[in-house]
Amino acid sequence: MNMVLIIIGMAIVTYIPRVLPLTVLEGKELPPFFQGVLKNIPYAVLGALIFPGILFIQPDDIWFGIAGAAAAFILAFLGADVMIVVLGAIAFLSVYMLMGG
Repeated sequence: MNMVLIIIGMAIVTYIPRVLPLTVLEGKELPPFFQGVLKNIPYAVLGALIFPGILFIQPDDIWFGIAGAAAAFILAFLGADVMIVVLGAIAFLSVYMLMGG
């Protein structure tokens, strides 16, 4: 019974922040500043999730993750498609490993 109450409580706590903006802000337009902030949140969260993995992908070699991130950044900056960026970073790190990095 206790576990059921915990699940129900978690469902309510998750549901309220999702439905509240839909009901309160329906038909209203946010100021441009808030629109800009909300548009950038997914990128900020993605960066916060990925960055620690870059640094700790190989505990004994921090440069491995940094080199892979640099390769991905360069490819993305050059306008490559997401799949090309991922495959390019993997290929770069494969060569890095073969060369004794």
